[in-house]
Amino acid sequence: MVLFYVAEPVEGRKHIDVQTELYLEELSDRVEEADVECQTDAFLDRPPSPMFVPAKSGVDCETQILEGDLFDFDVEVRPILEVMVGKTVEQSLLEVMEEEELANLRSQQRAFEELRNAELVEQQRLEEQERRHREEKERRMKQQREILRKEKETADKIAARAFAQSYLADLVPSVFGTLSDNGYFFDPVERDVEQGFLPWLMDCVAEQLDVVMRGRTVLDGLLRDVVRQRIEAYNQLENKLQEEQLAQEAAQNRLEEKLAEGEADENAAAEQPKVTISEGEKESAADEEGAADTDQAEESEKKEDAEPAAEEPAAEEQAGEE
Repeated sequence: MVLFYVAEPVEGRKHIDVQTELYLEELSDRVEEADVECQTDAFLDRPPSPMFVPAKSGVDCETQILEGDLFDFDVEVRPILEVMVGKTVEQSLLEVMEEEELANLRSQQRAFEELRNAELVEQQRLEEQERRHREEKERRMKQQREILRKEKETADKIAARAFAQSYLADLVPSVFGTLSDNGYFFDPVERDVEQGFLPWLMDCVAEQLDVVMRGRTVLDGLLRDVVRQRIEAYNQLENKLQEEQLAQEAAQNRLEEKLAEGEADENAAAEQPKVTISEGEKESAADEEGAADTDQAEESEKKEDAEPAAEEPAAEEQAGEE
């Protein structure tokens, strides 16, 4: 497909479409349509396609013109020649004007391009300058920020160092004191005494105290047994004394009764002396028996008092030996 450049129409004119095909056809808004049917035989070769000849459209008209009926060529050709020459000259002038106009446009375009190029160069120069200024500004700002950051870090380091010095001034002695209190710094002799000698001494003291406590426990048990035995002996002695007192009272009552009976029987003593003598012997025998019982009870009490007295020194000697 070949494209042709068509210049824009001049002022006051316009382009129109003209048919340049070999076969002319009528132009209309509505396209004519027709239905055609055909039936082909089977297995027939397709005939070659004929050249396309568009169908005629419109109405054919004809007329007969004899020589000299319409115009005289010499007369009629003059205005046509004048028109053709005028049109040719006009077209030439238009082309010359167009060429001059195109030359002016090209010169203006060149000037515009030169101006635009100069402006672009200037713009690029300004942009480059602005970029350099911006980069310089950013570099200076970055440098200033870095300086401020370093100054801040230096101030922070100085403050931290001062704080650390002031903090460590009291921290180091307290740390060493705490470590010393916790036993990280110790004297070997003192550590040996604390961990070796003192535990052994405490164990020996604990064993000795355990022995003393066992001795005291045994002594307390002996004393408790002795006291209990003494209390039982005193209770038995008191019971015996009460029984003896009751026995003496009973014997005294019997004697009184016998004396009363003897006084009642004095009158008959002369008549019955043997009987009276036998009753007196009985009373004396009863008195002797009561005295013998009293002496036996006193001896048993003395023995019981002597036994705890002998046991107490023995228990004290045993506790002292333990």
